[in-house]
Amino acid sequence: MTNARTILAKLRHQEPLDAEELGWAAAALASGEMSAAQAGAFAMGICRNGLDDAGRVALTLAMRDSGQVLQWDLDGPVLDKHSTGGVGDCVSLILAPALAACGAFVPMISGRGLGHTGGTLDKLEAIPGVTTQVEEARLHDIVRQVGCAIVGATGNIAPADKRLYAVRDVTSTVDSLDLITASILSKKLAASLDGLVLDVKVGSGAFMKDLPEAQALASALTATANAAGCRTTAVISDMNQPLVPSLGNALEVAEVMRVLRGDAQGPIVDVAAALGGVLLANGGLAQDVQAGADAIVNAVRSGAAAEVFGKMLAALGGPVSFVENWQRFLPEATVIRAVKAPCAGYVTAIDGEALGLAVVDLGGGRKIEGDEVNPAVGLSEVVRLGTKVSSGQTLAVVHASRSDLADQAALAVQAAMTLSDTSAQVPDLILERVG
Repeated sequence: MTNARTILAKLRHQEPLDAEELGWAAAALASGEMSAAQAGAFAMGICRNGLDDAGRVALTLAMRDSGQVLQWDLDGPVLDKHSTGGVGDCVSLILAPALAACGAFVPMISGRGLGHTGGTLDKLEAIPGVTTQVEEARLHDIVRQVGCAIVGATGNIAPADKRLYAVRDVTSTVDSLDLITASILSKKLAASLDGLVLDVKVGSGAFMKDLPEAQALASALTATANAAGCRTTAVISDMNQPLVPSLGNALEVAEVMRVLRGDAQGPIVDVAAALGGVLLANGGLAQDVQAGADAIVNAVRSGAAAEVFGKMLAALGGPVSFVENWQRFLPEATVIRAVKAPCAGYVTAIDGEALGLAVVDLGGGRKIEGDEVNPAVGLSEVVRLGTKVSSGQTLAVVHASRSDLADQAALAVQAAMTLSDTSAQVPDLILERVG
């Protein structure tokens, strides 16, 4: 008889689980039949033992089928993107409205901060009034009327993942290839997509620290998704430094608004174009990947993406005039302090994970499930790799709620930056495409 105890016993003895057992586990996670302690043990067992290809597909589909699978009746392709997580990564807030401006429909079911990485939902909810938890009928309405909706999974969409997602963050099982694959794809497959692109991050600010790890994850994700019938491509991108020069929810939204209003460009637009180009080509909205990438850039620079973004925010309860007056709506920290370089040199390495954890310590992320997030805190003006700095020059600016927390964050930032006498080569932003 299959139950939690027999499944955990097999994991403890490093015996493989079959599709029936994985299906039972997903259903038990969703229903609550598996206790919190058993859920943590299940996550740890999968993390330590791993799954084969068939097991990964079985767990993903079981988690998808633990809840409702959406159905669409739209006059265009349903497309989506997911990032495996990084620091200063707010691409979703630019890409979703840009895709919608190009004729796609984007029901982007996203998550909250996990480990040292920020969460798309937390960033959106830094905007006053915005709620990312909407009923299925409302999700359909927003996607049909606006073209995109960035929301959290409802209780009916992959509830097994919702339970396991929270457990992973507090049991140090975040970086399991199998759990990452099942978590990402269970929600995405439940959205009945016509096409999916995955931004697999690699580097100091990502969960995958080296290229072979990222390639393994990209292969697992694309193989699993394509086996489930969703046309999927992965793009491996560099995360050895923050994608935008800010970390923290409101601070990253400010960076997004500068891009959407035409006041900034930079690496975030390049990544959005690389991802969006693949989606538009796969979805039949562009002749090829380059034409799709050009369309994304044009949607951003023309203001079309900003217009869609504003409509989406209003539909989610945000200010109607946010796009025009965003500075007056975002919360600000009470303590703002520059972090100075202790010596002169070139910035040759940035420990992105350490920066992300510094933001968590400031209150910008969660240490345990249920922690309240302070949307105003974080880091801004973070220097880029390769920058030559003089002694006393600003490496970053800390935004904190208290002076002692600002002091701790300043020390963490200095420790995260490697300064050298000679410059080092900056990695390429887009490394390869898989699938």
